Amino acid sequence: MLGAAVNIVPIMLQRNVPGIGPHVLYAYFFGAVPAVLAALAYASLASAMPRAGGSYVYVSRSLSPYWGFVASFSQWFGLSIAIGVVSYVLVPFLRDIAAALEWSAAADALEQGPLRVGIALAFLWTFVLVNLRGLGAYQWTLLPMMFLMFALGSVAIVAGFAYDHGDFAVALMAAEGRTVPPASDLPLRPGAFLAASALLFSSFIGFDSIAQAGGEAKRPHRNLPMAIAIAVVTVGTFYLLFTAAVYHAVPWSFIAEEAQQRDLTAPGLLGYLLPTGWTLAIVGGAAVALVNDLPAMLLAVSRLVFAWGEDGIFPKKAAAVHPRRRTPHVAILASGVMASVGILGSHFAGDFFLGIDILVTSMLVNFALVCLSLLVLPRRNPGLAARVRVLARPLLRNVAGAAGVVVMVLFLVVHVWKDLSATVDAWYFHSTPVWLAVMALASAIYFRETAALRREGADMDRLFRVLPPDRGGPP
Repeated sequence: MLGAAVNIVPIMLQRNVPGIGPHVLYAYFFGAVPAVLAALAYASLASAMPRAGGSYVYVSRSLSPYWGFVASFSQWFGLSIAIGVVSYVLVPFLRDIAAALEWSAAADALEQGPLRVGIALAFLWTFVLVNLRGLGAYQWTLLPMMFLMFALGSVAIVAGFAYDHGDFAVALMAAEGRTVPPASDLPLRPGAFLAASALLFSSFIGFDSIAQAGGEAKRPHRNLPMAIAIAVVTVGTFYLLFTAAVYHAVPWSFIAEEAQQRDLTAPGLLGYLLPTGWTLAIVGGAAVALVNDLPAMLLAVSRLVFAWGEDGIFPKKAAAVHPRRRTPHVAILASGVMASVGILGSHFAGDFFLGIDILVTSMLVNFALVCLSLLVLPRRNPGLAARVRVLARPLLRNVAGAAGVVVMVLFLVVHVWKDLSATVDAWYFHSTPVWLAVMALASAIYFRETAALRREGADMDRLFRVLPPDRGGPP
């Protein structure tokens, strides 16, 4: 779950939500609230339904197959676009490495469109191949990078708290001969605060990837909920410390002004204060975090496509498994194609936050339906409800589910309002109509496939009251 969003989103938020100013950390704390509630819902439902497809299985067996498809297709679309965004924003980290080494020509070249898009696509499809090879390759790719990210990220935290704004002003004058912009006393405005919290919420959603592999985990009834809890607590604490450290060292007024001109990274900002070697270390750690995001997110989204195909609500080819690798190769390739659209869309829009906005909309819809499933499961499917091991008491499930629905809907309303009220060059730069158009197309596919199932005599009610077969995972 430890990803690269913390290196970018809390920084570039100053461009996307003007007026948030010095209040980023408070918004980050509040943005964690819906993530914690969703994590409780995921952990509870995962303990009863450990299958590939995660949210799709939870919602389809608790509410209905259509709402399960809506939740999971929304998630698949948002996360696939986010994979493209992650690939696209990797290049500014490479630029910062070149700048730290004083390779100015290389740093300038990495700002150019064709090279940036080409590098992003190359990284993306490298990790599509990693996923195609199976979980053995995935494990040996992911785990070393995780430890490296924690180590190098900790260096950034220590460095951030070791310096203050005065030190940064001195360093900026020495490096570029200019002063830090004056910081005005910005009040905490509710609209900007909630809009910022909704965007920062996107940093915490990695735990949902844990649930998607389902039966591929060992002892999933126990290990899936435990992994979700560990990820949310550990990574959430790390993110908050990291953001606090960066804003402790770098004045928010400087970040806000620079963010209007170029894409910034947290390690690049700390580079003003650190020797070249340490700057390279933390920028490299952030780049590793970005690379680390790709295989985990591809794993998650591909299992959603696989689960639709297996249940018959999507073309059956989506559930094809490679005979030797035991990986859902068609689903992985389809997710790679959609992620490539995310790269091209980020470049075309000229602002990767369009992809972040789509991700936030998608995940808030998904999480709201998952939390609602926690409330409805005992009434619609008491047999599966009896298997819940996390939040086993009905009162606890009801409180967590109801709170989750209310908070998700609140965040969604604020986020959609912010999106639709923004001034953009064309309608397709608003994330909400793009999301609605994609969901309409996906719904048409769903209704076509389910109509075919009914013509074949499938008992739809019975089919979606039991779990899909536990086919296990790659050896």
